[in-house]
Amino acid sequence: MLKLPLGKTAPRLLEDLISYDPRNSRRDVLSEDAPKFIPPKPSLPRRVSSDTCRHSFMDKPDQSIIPPLESRPGPGSTYRVASFCNDCRCHLLLKLEYRGDLPGEVPCPNQEFPLHHFRFVPHKSRCRPASANSLGEPWTEERVFECSSYVCSAVLTVVLSPPRLAPEYVTLLTDKEVITERVRRAEMDGPDRDWEDSEELVGPFEVLTRLRKYVSDAMRSLQKKKISARNKKFVTALGEECQELLEFLGFTFDEAQDVWLLPEVDVSHGPPFEDSLKVLLDDVDKELLILIAKRPWKESSKGKTAVYFHPLPSYKNLQRVLGCLDCKIILFPHLVEYILMPNAKDDKRLSSRRQIDLTQDEHPHYASLGALADFSDDLLSFAYDRQRLCDPVNAPYYFECLRTLAELRQSEPLSTKVAVLESQGEISSRDITQAYEYFRLRPDGLDMEDDYIIGTYKSRIEDAPRQEAEMRTKLRIIGQARRSEKIQYVASNTVTTYEQALTWLGANNHTADDFVVSLVTFKLGESKADERIAREAIRIIAESRNSRALKNWLKTGHMEEVDMDVGQAYSRLGIDDRTLDDDTILTTFSLRVEDEPEQLNDLRAALKAIGKEKSSYRIESFLNTGKMSDQFSPDWPVGLENIGNTCYLNSLLQFYFTVKPLRDLILNFDRFKMEISPENLEKKKVGSRKVSRKEVERAQKFAYELQKLFRNLITARASAITPDYELARLTLISSVNEEHYRRMSMASAHGPSALGEINGAPIQGPVGPPQLSSHMDVDVETPDEKPLETIHSDAGSDATLVGDVSDKNPTHDEVDFVMLDGDDNGTQAQGLIDKENNPPPGNSLENLLSQDSQDASPNENGVPSEEEQVNGAPPTLPAEATACPPDRPPPVPPRPNPSETQKPRGELEMGAQQDVTEVIANVLFQLECAIRATSFEADGEQVDQIKQLFYGKTKSYINKPGEALRVKEEFFADIKVDVAAGPRDIYSALDGAFDEQQIEVDEATARQFHSISHNPPILQIQVQRVQFDKAKNTPYKADSHLALEKVIYLDRYMESNDPILMSRRERTWQWKEELLKLERRRREALANTGKSFTQANLNVVDMLNLTKDWLEDIQAASEWGMDDGLVVEPDIPLALEKEAENAMMELQHINASIEDLQYQLSRQFSDLRQRAYRLHSVFIHRGTVSFGHYWIYIYDFQRNIWRKYNDGYVTEVVDESEVFEQEASNPATPYFLIYVQDKYKDELVDAVCREIIDE
Repeated sequence: MLKLPLGKTAPRLLEDLISYDPRNSRRDVLSEDAPKFIPPKPSLPRRVSSDTCRHSFMDKPDQSIIPPLESRPGPGSTYRVASFCNDCRCHLLLKLEYRGDLPGEVPCPNQEFPLHHFRFVPHKSRCRPASANSLGEPWTEERVFECSSYVCSAVLTVVLSPPRLAPEYVTLLTDKEVITERVRRAEMDGPDRDWEDSEELVGPFEVLTRLRKYVSDAMRSLQKKKISARNKKFVTALGEECQELLEFLGFTFDEAQDVWLLPEVDVSHGPPFEDSLKVLLDDVDKELLILIAKRPWKESSKGKTAVYFHPLPSYKNLQRVLGCLDCKIILFPHLVEYILMPNAKDDKRLSSRRQIDLTQDEHPHYASLGALADFSDDLLSFAYDRQRLCDPVNAPYYFECLRTLAELRQSEPLSTKVAVLESQGEISSRDITQAYEYFRLRPDGLDMEDDYIIGTYKSRIEDAPRQEAEMRTKLRIIGQARRSEKIQYVASNTVTTYEQALTWLGANNHTADDFVVSLVTFKLGESKADERIAREAIRIIAESRNSRALKNWLKTGHMEEVDMDVGQAYSRLGIDDRTLDDDTILTTFSLRVEDEPEQLNDLRAALKAIGKEKSSYRIESFLNTGKMSDQFSPDWPVGLENIGNTCYLNSLLQFYFTVKPLRDLILNFDRFKMEISPENLEKKKVGSRKVSRKEVERAQKFAYELQKLFRNLITARASAITPDYELARLTLISSVNEEHYRRMSMASAHGPSALGEINGAPIQGPVGPPQLSSHMDVDVETPDEKPLETIHSDAGSDATLVGDVSDKNPTHDEVDFVMLDGDDNGTQAQGLIDKENNPPPGNSLENLLSQDSQDASPNENGVPSEEEQVNGAPPTLPAEATACPPDRPPPVPPRPNPSETQKPRGELEMGAQQDVTEVIANVLFQLECAIRATSFEADGEQVDQIKQLFYGKTKSYINKPGEALRVKEEFFADIKVDVAAGPRDIYSALDGAFDEQQIEVDEATARQFHSISHNPPILQIQVQRVQFDKAKNTPYKADSHLALEKVIYLDRYMESNDPILMSRRERTWQWKEELLKLERRRREALANTGKSFTQANLNVVDMLNLTKDWLEDIQAASEWGMDDGLVVEPDIPLALEKEAENAMMELQHINASIEDLQYQLSRQFSDLRQRAYRLHSVFIHRGTVSFGHYWIYIYDFQRNIWRKYNDGYVTEVVDESEVFEQEASNPATPYFLIYVQDKYKDELVDAVCREIIDE
């Protein structure tokens, strides 16, 4: 959970506003949280530096909207105060708006909230460092605050801006030497005029008043005035040197008339000023008044001009708008008597503020609570309550602040409140520090594991059992501070709820019963003192789950589940007649489950006992699959049986069947089929290459096979059907790779068989880059040498379960299978575990593939055509091998040279293994080859229904210094995202595909980013999980969790002419660069350097503190004459302590900065919600890089349910967490995601399409 900025009351905010000088403040007291002050400290810290301007704000009434004294704000009310500082001339605009979007709104101040409590909103704010003024483009800081009250919708905007008159302008107007030189130059330009005493009469005072008169006339005069450029007063006061200043103020020079025209201001509309030019002139008018007032009085006495400057302070108006003016005190019920009682002023209880000693610095704890030192006890208590509610994580620190201030003020009401809170279990940071020190642990040890703290407590309690009560109190404080339920349960020495029992054991709701017992055994091995609480935890879990196995363990110490007596089983289901048929029993069971869902396990045990007594295959099948029967349903999808390593293929086919436009195209293929003619083949270009006749014929054959399957899925009178082997072959193997397999078969007489072979080359289904294995000889295998294990991976995306049948079977957790409460003999589980290793049923695909391998024969010279060599086709044979007469058979490829024979077997077999994305690409490629084009791109690329459905376009931008921006637009079929770096959400993953990154172009560094220029109706996202471990020289699967969203919005990635969107993207890239630097620095600060004798990880702070303690021990030993000759300089321990403190402060600053950046990133595009895509399908893989199992989840938008397609079984997903959450051990992970455009989802996908024909 991201940390939100803390708050402060309105008076505190006003005080910080007065103290904040953007140019000199060392800390942003407006936006940043007050730094924690934890005694003992040598002295109270100064809040602001000595050179900071403490503003004296004055009114700009013509720009302000002030509420009347007797008025109350309501929904839609807007007030503002425009001010300027009488010292530094900076400008302040404070605007308060009441949005009126809260039910039952009661704006502050009110009875419950005597003051506004404002919280900074960083993502709506715009803060820039106050650098030097750029003429016409001054810096501006705009901060937005929101009232934290749940009944007040106030939004406060604070805008600070620098003086309008930049330093160079002020020099032109006030520097005496500059003015004197200007007068002399005017005398030289006009010697015929009377310039007597001009130098004495024209000074800074005259120049400032002259310019102010021009500005004032421009704002108030209805006539358009002119100033002659040769006017004596104008020339001596301003002249040509001030031309840039005059133009900045809106003056224009008319060369024809040789006059200056005053700024054209619309004076028909009175205050408050809204026009930017009028606001500018009003600001400059106020600044000129300040500069005039600061001139010595003797300057004004030289001339005849007199200026009466009476600025009005804006402090009261600021208080009034912020709702903290003292006159508002009558709003509180207990203060109404103030007006009615003659002696009310003598009652100090009625004062909202208290008298303080202004000679003393304010204690920093006031700032931490967002309060002021002159707050009454009631207001201070209110400020504490708001901070405590807004930031519960730091509640101990706020309680420490309240307790310290109660003691400092010697306040009885505050002391009483502190005592009440302590009795309710509230703890302070002082209590936490003392608790850690009690166990000799570091108070800042947030990186310590809970188990380490609990272990320390247990070891201490064994040494001093009489202090158990005190130790438990201290442990409870630590647990409360860390918000650790686990530590608090240990401290309380009891568990009372199911959740507490799981937490105490370190388990969760999905932890299996046998693993729960393992956790208990492990805990009791650590400490026998926990036996009572351990058994209580098991009892609670057993009762909550109604687990007979756990109940049996409590009685006997064994996990075996006791079978329910068959008579008890019939009675449990409420069945009196034991002759009922199986369907009636199953129907009764289902009704009982609907009535008592919490008793599912007990009801299943009863059903299992009945099924075992009846030897009922139907009941056993139901327990294993969750299906009432194998009968088909007219409104339920049909499953696809696994024919040998085809679980991924089945998932892919099920997805394609739900895509309505594709399904209609396949079912009506003859309407879209391309006529094979020389003219059509000449124009045929798919995937940026020409397509051969043979490829088109093969593709159309594939389309007809797919049509046959789709028709069976619609009309089948069964719950599952078996795909044809020919469809599997055409789907899994591309035409290019068929020739490659044939060539490989000539080099190897052996190889594993799965789907089948093409002349000896194995078809393994969709897998990824193989693991490296032993070397192999491509020709023969020696008789005494064991065949090498073929290890396949799920690289690039995923792997189906493959491997030699003779290999050791994977474990129960390594392969997904459908099994509910297991059978005694384990036969069912074993069969399901091995289902991907079982040979194909019936007719083997080997013969079918070998018969059809002729389709991929080489040309008459024995060499594949140019088209067939694209995308990984083998290289052309040497000339001597290809120069053969056409009537002779193709030559045998030359024997590999020694370097080739030493390659790992996995590399040589890689051509015979299809990557998941290659299978998808093969399907889309064949479909495009099979149908005719609807149009053509400029480069000749075919455009058709497939491209329009699955393909989008991206624009790639490459910015290389010194060159023009390179832009390239191209098609994309999927977006590849990476999770190798760790868990992330879907947006963070997608950002990696579109964010700016550095690349090398022509040996120079350039920056590249992508945008979507055309978004596809169906968006495919590939999750790249297989990575390569360079140290081990092996691939591995990254199981990091990818948090999916039901709806994603692609607005942030779209190509757009809107400069604001691009600016927002660029800002996120900058934030991410900052975030990477901060995270890198944090890793360095927390770098684990090994383990000490306490087996605790050591970071920089640990090392500094331990070194300091060691040196202090040496110093102490030296004082007692026990030193061993080591001499420690007295300042070294103190220096180490200081370094440790600095390191810890840096770490805290880094953490706060990281949280702030993460918060800003999470909100940067939250308002862009036009390009909506809904999650439709999730391809899942469970297993490792070398084996595993696939299935797919598909969402039915018509029925609003998820279904799980697991080969022949199609079941409803009861709990959506199955799709969106991830187990801790051997997780099932998403590999391929399908999102569809939300506005077209009903036209794009349809999960159920059934039309059963009566027999």
